[in-house]
Amino acid sequence: MSTERKDKIWVSGTPDLWHRHPGGSRQCPGCHQPLVEKIVADVLGELNIADNTIVVTGVGCSSRMALPIQADGILSAHGRAPDVATGIKRVLKGRPVVLTLQGDGDCAAIGAGSLLNAAMRAEKITIIMLNNTNFGMTGGQLSPTSLMEQATTTTPLGRSEDFGYPAHIPELLVGIKGVSYTARSSVHTPAEYQRTKRYLKNALTAQIKKLGLSFLEIIVACPADWHLTPLQALDFIQENILSEFPLGEFKKPSVL
Repeated sequence: MSTERKDKIWVSGTPDLWHRHPGGSRQCPGCHQPLVEKIVADVLGELNIADNTIVVTGVGCSSRMALPIQADGILSAHGRAPDVATGIKRVLKGRPVVLTLQGDGDCAAIGAGSLLNAAMRAEKITIIMLNNTNFGMTGGQLSPTSLMEQATTTTPLGRSEDFGYPAHIPELLVGIKGVSYTARSSVHTPAEYQRTKRYLKNALTAQIKKLGLSFLEIIVACPADWHLTPLQALDFIQENILSEFPLGEFKKPSVL
């Protein structure tokens, strides 16, 4: 008689759609981008849409994220991932699921115009913005999401009012009619990792149902440019970032 339990569920492991790149690691120690890669691969597999998905990356640390995800991918010009995603979606008559993987600098600074115009046009795409509160790849400069008093290479004494205030992109998009779903999550704890998976499923489902543009911001650690150890970076997120950037779903259609 078999003693195997029938109510087992898969809770951890390497997704079938997430392969180690031959070039080895592409991130600094403690970077959370591999966690987001794993979540994307997991969700594409669970929704059974990998064969019909195209991943568009921006320029920055996120530009390498499509490499280990076993789905078609395109590298766009800096800040132009929403434009490229729009072109793919329209030329292919809306058939593929199209998502972007962008950093906060790529998405909210040089790419702000592309993001807002795609939102106002109600493009049926999903935008994922990884927020590490600085320009990570180019040395840790001030970004639109840098915290007040945060020291960066361009604000060595800390961000002051002279440099403006942190941008809250999911909240900003709530008021745009063409946006169907906006949320913010993190991956700094196991519970938040699971929440991010749920939010990404909601964002992609909104696209599949052709409800409008969907947007998910994910808080990620950048220990190298924060000048912290990977463990200290987890505390920094909990104690400093989340008080500025609350987690949650800000706009969610009733059908999700």
